[in-house]
Amino acid sequence: QVQLVESGGGLVPAGGSLRLSCTTTGPLFSIGYMAWYRQTPGKQRELVARLPNGGKIKYADSVKGRFTISGDIANNTVYLQMNSLKPGDTGVYYCNADDLLPPYEYWGQGTQVTVSS
Repeated sequence: QVQLVESGGGLVPAGGSLRLSCTTTGPLFSIGYMAWYRQTPGKQRELVARLPNGGKIKYADSVKGRFTISGDIANNTVYLQMNSLKPGDTGVYYCNADDLLPPYEYWGQGTQVTVSS
């Protein structure tokens, strides 16, 4: 079973930066998109940014202008550059990949991001 592996979380002061990385333990040949979600305390898991295999990148309004998603869908890698971090960005960040053939959604184990005030 292919898995997603995230790295790059940690503790940073407000205004700092972090870069998250995600890759797969094996090849996936029909990914429609890769994305980052986060779960902040007291809230449901929410989409942070989505990188499609062709098409427009999508960002949550709360991170526009601060976060940048990039990667190589064909090589099953995605990154999230997070700048100007705020305490409200604290949470567990999950990598997500949507495979089309057969249809299946992969999730990473999550990486903790903590922004201190």
